[in-house]
Amino acid sequence: MAYELDNRLVIGVASSAVFDLRESDTVFRTQGEQQYRKYQEHNLDVPLPKGIAYPFIKRLLALNDLSPDASDPLVEVVLLSRNDPDTGLRVMKTIEHYSLSMTRAIFMQGQSPYEYIPALNIALFLSRHKPDVDAAIGLSHPAGQVLDSQFDDDDNDKSLRIAFDFDGVLAGDESESVMQTSGLNAFHDHEVKNVMQPHNPGPLKEFLVRISKIQSIEEAHKTQNPDYKNRIRVSIVTARNAPSHERALKTLKSWGVMANDAFFLGGIEKGKVLGILRPHIFFDDQSGHLKAASAVVPSVHIPFGITNHPRVGTELHSS
Repeated sequence: MAYELDNRLVIGVASSAVFDLRESDTVFRTQGEQQYRKYQEHNLDVPLPKGIAYPFIKRLLALNDLSPDASDPLVEVVLLSRNDPDTGLRVMKTIEHYSLSMTRAIFMQGQSPYEYIPALNIALFLSRHKPDVDAAIGLSHPAGQVLDSQFDDDDNDKSLRIAFDFDGVLAGDESESVMQTSGLNAFHDHEVKNVMQPHNPGPLKEFLVRISKIQSIEEAHKTQNPDYKNRIRVSIVTARNAPSHERALKTLKSWGVMANDAFFLGGIEKGKVLGILRPHIFFDDQSGHLKAASAVVPSVHIPFGITNHPRVGTELHSS
């Protein structure tokens, strides 16, 4: 019987997102492919250092202990690599070294595997390679570029904290377009007028929905195990504020999801809040926000919508 992915949370990751490949990349860029192959073969049994998305991926995979059947995991993480199978062997050995339950991989020598995202039912693709992420977003696939960021992998911390911006990440950019073209007052007027109309979905809506389903499984598990402490915590960190907050909350409710925390900051710097919240991963569509965020938490750029492909010559505002 075929292994079905339809009812799982499937994440696609480039090796560059999960492991630190800077040394390997330097060899490839400065010495060429043949020396790169020799370098990887020589270091085959030397595990790669942990990368920025490692704490997120490790905690996500740990949620599989909520499944009553180990052969039927809630979460599947698939490696999508530009390496060929030979040079990718070190990555697979590193996965084994860290005891990550990642057994499925696609290796495509020098080519990007992002076109396989729909075939694998992937709700999120993470890579540090900007052209791959841009191309994936251009095809309406859920993708984000992992940025150089501060990260902490505390083995004593079993929780998984995920933080999202709203517009251009969870929701589409229609309202942000109003902000860009007409300003803040028109944006608030537009949101109040359309408060009962849910936003169109953005790139990571389906990812949030699938995370929410696992949160529901956690709640059910807790009824049978009262000492269990919920591990997943979802936060919305957005520059929206009253009165535009209401439509955002109604949209989440219409999708059948609810955030544990919501920060409607109205222009307050997100980095200061994120430094206290300490999510294991934060998603935003605006580079300006991510500059401060990446100094304190693992940050991912979602290159979607008007703020990344402006249709007007106005100064970019907060979303």
